[in-house]
Amino acid sequence: MFSNRTRIFIAFIFLLSLGVLVYFRIYELAAVAVMMIILLIWDYFRQGTLVVASKHFHVKDYDKTAASLNEIMKPEWLSKNRRGYYEFIYGGLCLQRQDFEGAEMHYEIAAQYPLRSVNDHVAALVSVANISIRRGNFEKAKAYLQLTEQHKEKITAKMRDVISRLQQELKKEPEKKSQDFKSQETRY
Repeated sequence: MFSNRTRIFIAFIFLLSLGVLVYFRIYELAAVAVMMIILLIWDYFRQGTLVVASKHFHVKDYDKTAASLNEIMKPEWLSKNRRGYYEFIYGGLCLQRQDFEGAEMHYEIAAQYPLRSVNDHVAALVSVANISIRRGNFEKAKAYLQLTEQHKEKITAKMRDVISRLQQELKKEPEKKSQDFKSQETRY
């Protein structure tokens, strides 16, 4: 929920209050200050800076999004729900930067974790399928599009339309290959 700089500032305030409270022998409030410091540390490892990164991503400020995501030292320590969202946002960031290989990797990882909604989960699957089509890996695209079939009833109409367009594109691809093969035969 906080950036790392904000967390450090708040922890410092609680540390100062801890010192003052121990000096005046108010141990009950000192224990509360210790618990708040522990909560801030726990929040860093389990939640990270995803809320801040998400806000930057939604307003299309990709440099600040990348900076916020890079503040997370060990993404594997994030909670299960946050890890999927981390990978989803990072995949979108890579896609914006035209890093299709990185985007594909992050969307694949995001699809393995629970996301905010079924629509987000299907969006991760569709993104992997779309990138796979662009890179010429049609079998992988078919496999990921088949994974979307189990969620057909729970997704939005816009997402259904995207899936149907990708499926049509996959159907066209074998026709293109056979036409290319026939044109090569006539040349020889």
